[in-house]
Amino acid sequence: MKLIGTRDFYRKTMSIAVPIMVQTGITNFVNMLDNIMVGRVGTDAMSGVSIVNQLFFVFTLCLFGATAGIGLFTAQFFGKGDHDGIRYTMRMKLMVAVLITLLGILILSLQGESLIGFWLRGDSGTGSIVDTLSSARSYLMVSLYGTLPMAICMSYAGTLRETGETILPMKAGLVAVLVNLVGNYILIYGKLGAPALGVVGAAAATVISRYVEAFIVIAWTHAHPVKNAFVTGLYGSLYVPSDLIKKVWVKASPVLLNEFLWAGGQTVLSQQYSLKGLDVVAAMNISSTVNNVFNIVFIAMGEATAIIMGHELGKRKLDRKGLLEEAHRLSFLSVIICFVSGAALFIVSGYFPLIYNTSDTIRQIATGLIRLSAIFMPLYAYENSSYFTLRSGGKTWITFVFDSLFVWLISIPALYLLVRFTSFAILPLFTCIQLLEFLKCGIGFFLVSRGVWINDLTRYSKDK
Repeated sequence: MKLIGTRDFYRKTMSIAVPIMVQTGITNFVNMLDNIMVGRVGTDAMSGVSIVNQLFFVFTLCLFGATAGIGLFTAQFFGKGDHDGIRYTMRMKLMVAVLITLLGILILSLQGESLIGFWLRGDSGTGSIVDTLSSARSYLMVSLYGTLPMAICMSYAGTLRETGETILPMKAGLVAVLVNLVGNYILIYGKLGAPALGVVGAAAATVISRYVEAFIVIAWTHAHPVKNAFVTGLYGSLYVPSDLIKKVWVKASPVLLNEFLWAGGQTVLSQQYSLKGLDVVAAMNISSTVNNVFNIVFIAMGEATAIIMGHELGKRKLDRKGLLEEAHRLSFLSVIICFVSGAALFIVSGYFPLIYNTSDTIRQIATGLIRLSAIFMPLYAYENSSYFTLRSGGKTWITFVFDSLFVWLISIPALYLLVRFTSFAILPLFTCIQLLEFLKCGIGFFLVSRGVWINDLTRYSKDK
C-alpha cells in the first residue's frame, strides 16, 4: 500500500482542502472571538449562548446532511461532465433545505425553551440558572431570522465546492465573518452610538452576516453562467427526473438521518456532561470553541476526500486498486497533518481560557478538555476520513451504522452509566468516551479496505 502520494496528488488535494481550511478556520476563529466577546459579558451569557448553539448544531447538521447527501451525486455528475444532472441535484438541494428550515423554525420557536431546560438540571455552580435561561431564550429568538439565508447559501456553496469552485465560498465566508466580528463589537458592547445589546447583539450580528454571505455566493454564481452551467434554467421549472429522485432518496436520506441522529447524539452527550454542573457547561463551551479552530484540518480533509473520490468514481479512470490506494493516501495525509495540529493545540491550551471572564475552576476544566481533544485529534482525523470515503460512493446506510448507531448504541449508554454509577469528574469521563474512538477507527479501516464504497451513482433515466 503506497501511502506517500505524488506531487500532483498533493497539489490536487491541497487545492481543494486549503480554501476549505481557510474559510472554516476564519469562520471558527471569529466564532471564537464572538464567544469570547459574549464571555466578557459574563458566564451566564456565555453558557446560554452555548446551549442554544447546541440546538443549532443539530439543525445545521440536518441541513448539511440533506445537501451533502444530494451532493454525492453532484460530485460524480461533475466528474462525468453532466450539467443537467448537476442542475437537478441543485433543485433538490434548495427544496429540501427550505423545507428543513421551515420545520426547524417551527420546532425551535415553539419548543426552544423546553429544549434549553435540559441543560439546566445540574448544579448551578458559579452560575445562575435563571440568567442562563434568559440569555439563551433571547439569543435563540433573534438567531432564527438567519436560518433561511444560511440554508440557501449552504445549497449554493456546497454545489460550487462539488464542482471544483472552492475559492468563492471561501471569500464570501471571509467577508461574512468580518461583518460578524464588527457587528459583535458594535452591538454587544454598544459602540459607535449603538445600544449595548449583549447576547441579542451577538445574535443580530450573526444574522446580518448570514445575509451578506448568501448574497455574495448567490450573486456570483448567477453572474458566471458559463463557469456555472447548472444555473442556466435552474429556476425555469422544478423538474427533476423521477428516476433520479428515487436514487437520490435511497442514498441521501440515510445521510440526512445520520447527521440528525449524530448531531442529536452529540447534543445528548453534551447534556449528560452538563449533569456535572453549569461550570462544566461553561468549560465545555470554551473547549469546543477553541478546538473548532484547530479541527479545521480534519474537517477540510474530510470534505476534500468526498469531493476527490466522488470525482474519481464519476470519471471511472482508476481501477479498484487505484481507488483504494487514493483513499488510504488521503486518510494518511489527514492523520499526519492532525498530529501537527494537535500538538499545536496542546501547547497553547492553557492560554485561551484565561481570556474569558469566568472562574478559575472553569478555566482549569476547560484547559484539561482542550488538551485531551488535542491528544485524540489524529483519531478524529482518521474516522472522519473513513466516513467521507464511504459516503463518496453512496454507501450511506453503512455510514449511518458507522456514525450514528455507534454514538447511540455505544457512546451514549457508556456515558450514561459512567455519569450515574461512578464518581468520575468531567476529565476522566471525557477520556473514557474518547477512548471508544479507537474501536470506530478500526471499523472504518476495515470498511474502507474492503472497497464496499466503490460505486457509480450517475446512471439515471429522464422521464418521457
